[in-house]
Amino acid sequence: MSKRIILNETSYFGKGAIKEIVNELKGRHLQKILVVTGENLLKFGIATKVTDLLKNAGIDFEIFTDIKPNPTIDNVKSGVESCKKFNAEAIVAIGGGSIIDASKAIGIIMTNTEFSDVRSLEGLAETKNKSLPIIAVSTTSGTAAEVTINYVITDVEKKRKFVCVDPHDIPVVAIVDPDMSAPMPQGLCASTGMDALVHAIEGYITKGAWELTDMLHIKAIELIAKSLRQAVAGDFDAREEMALAQYIAGMGFSNVGLGIVHSMAHPLSALYDVPHGKACAMMLTAVLKFNASSTGNKYREIARVFGVQGLEKMNKEEADKAAIAAIQQLADDVNIPKHLKDVGVKESDLKFLAESAMADACTPGNPKDPTLDDIINIYKSIM
Repeated sequence: MSKRIILNETSYFGKGAIKEIVNELKGRHLQKILVVTGENLLKFGIATKVTDLLKNAGIDFEIFTDIKPNPTIDNVKSGVESCKKFNAEAIVAIGGGSIIDASKAIGIIMTNTEFSDVRSLEGLAETKNKSLPIIAVSTTSGTAAEVTINYVITDVEKKRKFVCVDPHDIPVVAIVDPDMSAPMPQGLCASTGMDALVHAIEGYITKGAWELTDMLHIKAIELIAKSLRQAVAGDFDAREEMALAQYIAGMGFSNVGLGIVHSMAHPLSALYDVPHGKACAMMLTAVLKFNASSTGNKYREIARVFGVQGLEKMNKEEADKAAIAAIQQLADDVNIPKHLKDVGVKESDLKFLAESAMADACTPGNPKDPTLDDIINIYKSIM
């Protein structure tokens, strides 16, 4: 069976990379830009680093900020209306996964009007046209939305999140500038960094994993294991490494899928508004315990890049436990909550959460096929 790799066209890395935005827009003859960002990113002068560049270059732009941390169908519809009203030729998305995900949905609907019902984008939507050009500027180090073909939208009415997978949505340019992610608060740095680790680990063990994506994922895991603690503490060099690590993880998982960590985290975000990265981080080791019997020696490799000593003397079960313990220690060190009750989850909701997880687009990629009872029991194990 053939294997496919899809990446964005162009990426820029390093301090000052945002300066390339003007050259890219002018080189593509794009003059009317919808800037999609968050109010706080404007308020605290992060998004303005980009809008100032556009002003100075004489590029006409409109700002759209009506996006929630878990972007909704209504957010997407409002963005489409703003895009149409301004006659935007392209989108510059400045933010984390929520901003970039919403921008992908907006950009796809703008060029594929038959999908104006946002719910119709769920799963593998058969769009015909590439999205309106998107330049994605990441301000967090977790989702890698700037390099993936995936995005997630919240259906408030049905209390669920749905995953959209579409090669036409991928940004044409990704900007990974550590100056844009350096101001992240510690809590956000921790949750988005753990999200990147989840992407790398799930992509490494998913059913679709193969040699090329394994290479990307194990390197991302190594970088995150080495850098996340210092990044949360505010070290700039570590935050730069995290910015790279999350991008590398995105290159991999975008092409091979994820698993039930994400399936189980999505309804937590939809029902309780738990930030996506935190929800994923809370589910990670409980799911890894469930999956251990179906992952071969991959946990041993994870333990190795985490720096676990004495692996050569350990059998599979011992190595698996050592890897899971090292991952949990990292989560503890960056203050990820351990129990679902700490984020308001009610035991009476577990069946609904589990049913939503079973229906999630990420579930088929899990290395071990779960039953509904399996999912309920995993939730219960960390209540």
